[in-house]
Amino acid sequence: MQERAERWASTMAGSDSGSGVTLAHADSWAGTGSAQHRSRSEREEAEDSTLSRLATRSFAAGNRAIAEQADPFRTCFERDRDRILHAPAFRRLAGKTQVFVFPDDHQRTRLTHAIEVAQVAASVARPLGLNVTLTEAIALGHDCGHGPGGHASEDALAPYIDGGFDHAVWGADVTLVPLNLCIETLNGIRNHSWSRPAPATPEGEVVSWADRIAYVCHDFEDAVDAGIVTPDQLPPLVKSRCGTTRSQQLGTFITSMVQAAMKTGRIGMEPDIAEALAAFRKFNYEEVYLRPESRHQADQVIALLRA
Repeated sequence: MQERAERWASTMAGSDSGSGVTLAHADSWAGTGSAQHRSRSEREEAEDSTLSRLATRSFAAGNRAIAEQADPFRTCFERDRDRILHAPAFRRLAGKTQVFVFPDDHQRTRLTHAIEVAQVAASVARPLGLNVTLTEAIALGHDCGHGPGGHASEDALAPYIDGGFDHAVWGADVTLVPLNLCIETLNGIRNHSWSRPAPATPEGEVVSWADRIAYVCHDFEDAVDAGIVTPDQLPPLVKSRCGTTRSQQLGTFITSMVQAAMKTGRIGMEPDIAEALAAFRKFNYEEVYLRPESRHQADQVIALLRA
């Protein structure tokens, strides 16, 4: 162990290339082929030329509660995404319930849920020419306002907060305030729930759908792995239109959103697939979220938080 540690320590300074740059690997050939670079403004111009007409542009954004000097290389939404990824509030999601209060290493937490939402949302946003970075920032931050125990904590804390406790509003207006995020990012986080007003950007609307798609699919997969339900129990409508595996289901929902937007120019889902998603979600509520064991688990969370 000591010999290995000493060998690792000897690499800490890197390797002198003899050309004005220190290398991580002495035999590295990696480079860009040019000493030129693209500034933030140049990248924003390139972004503007590739995004769809109603996509959110970085060059027209960047409004924050506290004004900041623009980064020389990163766009405003890249900074937002990076700040969320490095934030304590994002790390805390690892200890917050998705469905199971004491998940094993293979079951989802709020952290893994946020990551999967970001993947689904980006998969929709990219072919539609939307701002993928803004989409990812909203998705990664959308659940940072959750309390311990998931949605049960909203019921537990609601009596003590004027207007009740809504994790989406709390995340945007309280938890993430220290990050000084752009108003577009905060708006998407605040309004990602379907019960809230519509987000102000198409990227935010994509995340609203991606959130539902992700949790319906992965919560079912976790329930199958836990022996709570089986794929054969899925309603015939869901099985015939979306399949029985997470991969099949995600592919169906993502493709349907892209095709719906290509046909209509609106962010949504083809009606027949949206019907299947609704049936899938209803099944999860009846067989997973509202089963007696889940209700008891939620009651315990509420009692603990109010104690």
